[in-house]
Amino acid sequence: MANLEAKTISLESLGIKSSTIRYQLTSEELHDLTIEKKQGKETVFGALTVNTGEFTGRSPKDRFIVKDDVTKDEIWWGDINIPFDTNKFDALYDKVTAYLSDKEVFVRDSYACADEDYKLNIRVVNEYPWSNMFAYNMFLRPTEEELSNFTPEWTVINAPGFMADAEIDGTRQHNFAILNFTKKVALIGGTGYTGEIKKGIFSALNFILPVYKNTLPMHCSANVGKDGDTAIFFGLSGTGKTTLSTDPNRSLIGDDEHGWTAENKVFNFEGGCYAKVIDLSKEKEPEIYGAIKKGAILENIVMDDNGNVDFHDTSVTQNTRVSYPIHHIENIKTPSIGENPKNVFFLTADAFGVLPPISKLTPGQAAYHFISGYTAKVAGTEAGVTEPLPSFSACFGAPFMPLHPTRYAEILSKKMKETGVNVWLVNTGWFAGPYGVGNRMKLKYTRAMINAALTGGLPDEITHENYHIHSVFGLAQPRECPGIPTELLSQRKAWDNDKGYYETAHKLADSFRANFKKFEEYANDEILAGGPPIVKK
Repeated sequence: MANLEAKTISLESLGIKSSTIRYQLTSEELHDLTIEKKQGKETVFGALTVNTGEFTGRSPKDRFIVKDDVTKDEIWWGDINIPFDTNKFDALYDKVTAYLSDKEVFVRDSYACADEDYKLNIRVVNEYPWSNMFAYNMFLRPTEEELSNFTPEWTVINAPGFMADAEIDGTRQHNFAILNFTKKVALIGGTGYTGEIKKGIFSALNFILPVYKNTLPMHCSANVGKDGDTAIFFGLSGTGKTTLSTDPNRSLIGDDEHGWTAENKVFNFEGGCYAKVIDLSKEKEPEIYGAIKKGAILENIVMDDNGNVDFHDTSVTQNTRVSYPIHHIENIKTPSIGENPKNVFFLTADAFGVLPPISKLTPGQAAYHFISGYTAKVAGTEAGVTEPLPSFSACFGAPFMPLHPTRYAEILSKKMKETGVNVWLVNTGWFAGPYGVGNRMKLKYTRAMINAALTGGLPDEITHENYHIHSVFGLAQPRECPGIPTELLSQRKAWDNDKGYYETAHKLADSFRANFKKFEEYANDEILAGGPPIVKK
C-alpha cells in the first residue's frame, strides 16, 4: 500500500460520514483497483482504459456558479456562467455527501500552480478509483513532507453515480458541476467525464488569479527554448495547441493551463497532460504516443480483446483522450515555470482558407483576436454541418472564464506593451481554398513558421518592406519566411480565384464583427480598432 497509509484523515467536516477512506493511493494501486472492480482494462501499452459513461465530454449547460456576495458583482453572468442559488447548493451538497457516506471513497491531496507564490492546495474526493488516478495525473503532486502539514484550501467532491433531481435540486438535468467561491468547493455529480474535475479548478483559478493576484490565467500550452525564452500557444480543440508545444527542441512547461504573473513568469497550473488521441500516430506525434504507458489513462477509446487500441475509431466519441503525468514526456521544464515570454501564438484552424498562414499582431489586434477566440467547424464534425462554420470562444476558453473576456484581454494587451512580446496569429487550417477544395496546411510548414518566429527569422517591425497588410483583416503577413516557399505565404495568390477568395474573406470578416458586437460596449478604442477594418466590398 501507499507509504502514507498510516496517515489518518477524516471527511466528517465535509459531511461524509462512516466512509472507508483510501487516502493518497499510488497510481499503480489505483490502476489495479480499477481493473479489479471491472471499471477498466489494461491496453497493450500498459495504460489503463476506461469508459466515462453517458458523458464523454464536458456539459457546458450544466456548469453553474453560486451567486453570492463574493461573485454577484464580479462574474460575467449569462449562458456560460449560469447562476446557482446558495440554498439550493447547500441542499444538493448535503445530498451528495450523504450519498458518499458509508461508501469506499478515494481521497487525494494535491495542488495547482507550480509557482510557490500562487500555490493552491486541493483535496479531491472521488467515488471511483480511476477518477482519483486522473487527479493524480493532472494535479501537482506534493512531497510526503508537504503532505504531513497539508491544509486544503479548495475541495473537489466528485460523485459520478449521484443523479440530481432537476425539479428539486435546481439543476437542468441529473448531471452538474457547480463552483462555490465562498465555500471553496467544486461539486460534481452525475457525470464520469474526468475533464470536469480539472476544468472546475481551472475555472476557479480564472477568477482567483486576476481578481486577487494580478495574474493572467490562460487556456494555453507553453514551452521554453534553450536560451530561456518562453513561448505561449493559445488555441481551441483541433488547432494544434498540444502538438505544436510538444517540441523535441524545446522543453514543455505544460499543455493546457497557465498563469502569467506580474513578475513576468509563466507557470503551469497542472502536473500532467490531457491530450486528444483521435487519429494519434507514432509518426505524427511521437511524444504524446510515447507517453501512453503504465500510469496513463485512455478514455473512451476502442480496444480489441488483445488490448490493441484503434485510435481512428470514433464510435464512442470524437473526444477520445489520454491523461498522463507530465514526466511521461521526456523533454520537460522542471519545475514547470518559464520566464521571459518572447512569443505568443494564437492558433486557428480556419476552414474557410482565407486567413494568412502566419501574421504579426499589434496590441489592439492581439486583444481583439484573443477576445474573439476564432476557429472553424468543418463539415461532418457535427450533425447538420455541411460547410465550414465559424466558431468563437472568448479568450480561447470561454466555458472556463468567469469574468468578462475584456478583463483578460486588457491584461494581455498591457503585458504586450510592458514586455515587448510578439503575438502571432497562425492558421493551422486550410490553404489554397476552403475545406473540401484546399488542403490542410502541412504540420512541417506550420512548425517552420513558428520556428522562424521563435528564432528571430521574422521581422519585429511591421513595415511595408517586411509585411503585406491584408486588405480585409488588416493583418500583417510576412513577405518572406525562412524555410517556407514564398507561394505558401499568400492565401489570395494560392486560391488563383480573386473573386471567390474575397467573397469568402469578407464573409468571415462579417462573422468576426457580428460575434464581437456583444463585447463592444466593454472594449476600449484600441481593442475595437484591432478588428477587420470596414472596407467597401
